[in-house]
Amino acid sequence: MLLAQTLFEVRLLLRNGEQLLLTAAIPVVLLWLLTAAPVFDTGDYERVDFLVPGILALCVMSTAFTSLAISTGYERRYGALKRLAVSPLPRWTLLLAKALTVLVIEAFQVVLVGGLGLALGWRPSGSPLAVAVLLVAGTLAFAGLGLLMAGTLRAEATLAAANLVYLLLLVLGGVVIPLSGFPSGLRTVLELTPAGALADGLRSVLADGAGLPWGSVAVLAAWALAGLTAAARWFRWE
Repeated sequence: MLLAQTLFEVRLLLRNGEQLLLTAAIPVVLLWLLTAAPVFDTGDYERVDFLVPGILALCVMSTAFTSLAISTGYERRYGALKRLAVSPLPRWTLLLAKALTVLVIEAFQVVLVGGLGLALGWRPSGSPLAVAVLLVAGTLAFAGLGLLMAGTLRAEATLAAANLVYLLLLVLGGVVIPLSGFPSGLRTVLELTPAGALADGLRSVLADGAGLPWGSVAVLAAWALAGLTAAARWFRWE
């Protein structure tokens, strides 16, 4: 049942052109354009070395937060979740299938972004295990926030809010613009956002060759715990 529901969720997402554009095309195009055009200073980093970790963080954000929130919000609006909730499919199976779908899409995104990065001259360093831990922690953090939004707001409000948060974190989350360029007080706040923690953590591993950044993992774990707990408490199935 879990495998069948996961494959069904993946097929639904792949058939949705708008969501596919958000999750696959936008990160790849951004990486290519921003690597080719010196729009901003990346400090001591080579441009592609700075951008690839940030774009990987953007992939997690777009899939685990924006895409998941919007699709779940409209499933809730149209009564799909209500019907599934009374079917033989256990609720935990449905939620787990959604989580596995997010991971499947993210794996596809990592291959695309990583392949383009290598073609552009990116040479990653650091531990793949540390990268995997950060990606999973980031996925849980963003998924909790996405499910909370989808389960408490109307579908139209979820659509607007999810895209607004996506754009704000794209600019302010250290994804494509270095956090060092912001005032110190604001930078401290931005480093505590899930996007800032994930982007900085991935950059420290992939660009600096550091070990697992426990500070970033702690921030992401706190967001994951808060978001998933709130979603479990206030999520409405109809």
